[in-house]
Amino acid sequence: MKSEKAILPSWYSDEDLMQMSSENPELRFERNANGTLETMPPTGGISGNREIKAGAYLLTWVESQDLGEVFSSSTGFRLPNTAVKSLDAAFVAKGRLPSGWDQQEDQFINLAPDFVIEIRSKNDSLEKLKAKMAEYIANGVRLGWLIDISNQQAFVYRIDGSITQYPATATLSGEDVVPGFTLPLKKLL
Repeated sequence: MKSEKAILPSWYSDEDLMQMSSENPELRFERNANGTLETMPPTGGISGNREIKAGAYLLTWVESQDLGEVFSSSTGFRLPNTAVKSLDAAFVAKGRLPSGWDQQEDQFINLAPDFVIEIRSKNDSLEKLKAKMAEYIANGVRLGWLIDISNQQAFVYRIDGSITQYPATATLSGEDVVPGFTLPLKKLL
């Protein structure tokens, strides 16, 4: 998906960003740490299908093991660097969510998820997505999967700074962040 950049005036609060999102449901907004706003149009069918599959596989496992909560791409996470990001699928371990998070519908979640999945759509720049994954890790995400449909591969980012590239035949693991969660990469390609 191609994004368009606009400067987000410093006086725009999280509430202003939430209101813009609700007034423009056909778009997803993210605020970068430098204050720029990125708008992203809806994904195409393949990317949307893979996003929901990734979230469904993750949700099924997390709920069966009572590990925490899973969030969709419509959820905004406010990272420690002040960026507000929406990930294709995100997991937060049990006990890490702020008290009352589920009582505040119109607020971003003020933490970095433990695990994230990003699906590269046809128009996404791989380098830009790699930079986003590095930003997530730098802000406390412990494990991230970048699924590159176009090149039939995945990149796994870890809190220790390591990045591993996997071919389409690999089975990805939630490692110690989402214990026991595994997924054949082919299911998301």
